[in-house]
Amino acid sequence: MKVFVIGAGSWGTALANVLADNENEVVIYARDKARVREINEEHTNKKYFDTILNSSLKATDELNLVSEYEYVLLAVPSGTSIKMAEQIAPMVKKPVVLINSAKGFSPDTHDRLSVEISKFFKPEQLKAYAAILGPSHAEEVVERMQTTVNIVCEDDEVAKQLQKMFANNYFRVYRNDDMIGCEYGAGLKNIIAIASGILYGVGLGDNAKASLMTRGLAEMTRYGVKMGGKKETFMGLCGMGDLIVTCTSRFSRNWQAGYTIGCNDDAEEFWKTNTKTVEGVEACRIIKQEADKLNISMPITDELYKVLFENKKPSQAINDLMNRELKQEN
Repeated sequence: MKVFVIGAGSWGTALANVLADNENEVVIYARDKARVREINEEHTNKKYFDTILNSSLKATDELNLVSEYEYVLLAVPSGTSIKMAEQIAPMVKKPVVLINSAKGFSPDTHDRLSVEISKFFKPEQLKAYAAILGPSHAEEVVERMQTTVNIVCEDDEVAKQLQKMFANNYFRVYRNDDMIGCEYGAGLKNIIAIASGILYGVGLGDNAKASLMTRGLAEMTRYGVKMGGKKETFMGLCGMGDLIVTCTSRFSRNWQAGYTIGCNDDAEEFWKTNTKTVEGVEACRIIKQEADKLNISMPITDELYKVLFENKKPSQAINDLMNRELKQEN
């Protein structure tokens, strides 16, 4: 298959390398001409990895080449993915399978990415929309370490094609048709991951971390089901699986952000020094506002919002969570 990958960051590079390992014809788009040369000539992307990439993987700085491909993979952050979709839509001349790998929501409309991205394409331009989501860090995927993800698509025949296109002996792919549940699971877990980093930063133990992930999963499920997702989705790779990896891994930017905040017992230093895209920060703002409108109980999200945006100390937020009204678990 011919695949055009938009985004030569860590995740775009890792996924492009998976596709190249599977003998697909893969071109990865990067704006930086030096990075294009590096990928083409040295088969590396040293800004992110020391790994030698598949030698068949090619790079380009010509975005208009997207018009020549039947499969297009968007591998850029959530906010950028919406802008990129708007940019490439006029270039698409034949029906494409558009695959998105970002996790998050529109900062303007608060909609899921599938809703926002699809708006820019005419029905005749899209053969299908899909997402590749689940517990996966680029740093391990590019090293060809065993990973399992979901291909999420409402067209099962297309999902089967994508499943075969991505799957190999280190990258296992399951199909899932619950776009609503998978997108909410993938986005909401970033909120809990920041909270998890905070717990590590303030020095709390395994009991607290287990409690956070368990009650965080309950929060994710409550919200996602209210929005139309399937409850069982949150027990799978795009729910529990994604939550576990993001809440426990040093590779997670959301966890790293929380750890900085927890170590300082304050978000001020994070806001002063952070230069990375931390998807959970914007997700927290969006989900807090939407949950308030819909009267959905989201106590962890509420407290994290106060830490991030209202100068509340994490230690006080943790204390307030522990002293909430006692209730039955359900």
